[in-house]
Amino acid sequence: MIDFHAHLDLYPDPHSVVRRCEELGIYVLSVTTTASAWEGTAALAHGSSRIRTALGMHPQLAHERKHELPLFQRLIEKTDYVGEVGLDGSRESKPFWQDQMDVFTEVLDTCSRAGGRILSIHSRRAARDVLDVLRRFPAAGTPILHWFSGSQKELDDAITLGCWFSVGPAMLASAKSKAQIATMPRARVLTECDGPFARQKDQPLHPWDVADAYESLAAIWEVPPSEVDRLLHHNLKSLGCSLHQGRLSVNTDK
Repeated sequence: MIDFHAHLDLYPDPHSVVRRCEELGIYVLSVTTTASAWEGTAALAHGSSRIRTALGMHPQLAHERKHELPLFQRLIEKTDYVGEVGLDGSRESKPFWQDQMDVFTEVLDTCSRAGGRILSIHSRRAARDVLDVLRRFPAAGTPILHWFSGSQKELDDAITLGCWFSVGPAMLASAKSKAQIATMPRARVLTECDGPFARQKDQPLHPWDVADAYESLAAIWEVPPSEVDRLLHHNLKSLGCSLHQGRLSVNTDK
């Protein structure tokens, strides 16, 4: 199984979650919300061949943590993955919009100068703005829109731009999301849990809960779950190849 967006460091007992992921052979992208959290979170995955730790600057914390940008710039050489980063247009975050924009653009500029990274991107109520900023930094890397919730037009534009998408059980509970996922290129889809923030039946999701997403994708794509597993692992391998071959760039041709 593949969980391409989980906050391992924010579970009550992260070490037990990591052990379970190892036992089950789950590939995990462990995202962070601040640059200062990266070192400690990366230590959770020490010795693991299937867990990677992303360097993050979460948009909801941008106004509080923008002073960590110099640390982000120093740490960028230690990882091929960046996340969670992006923009948030929700009511509680909109008052800090300029801080969000400043942090996100600096993050993308840093990634561009570092040769590109794989990016797990937050775009809640800000998909259009996220896409506009991505176009300004075509060398920033491969953007993966985590839990995309924009309009169909924004989704179409994201696909044209070359974005990938990570989808999870909570997202797949929405009829709108299911319809949109049906239009996403299958070769650019990965699964996620977004735990412990994302919940089902009032319980936080864990990386192994992506199994539910596999079942939903099988129904949407009208293929057996085994084919979903094959497709997702092929996508993960393709993403890794793009990283090592230096082809991390978005498509700015319209």
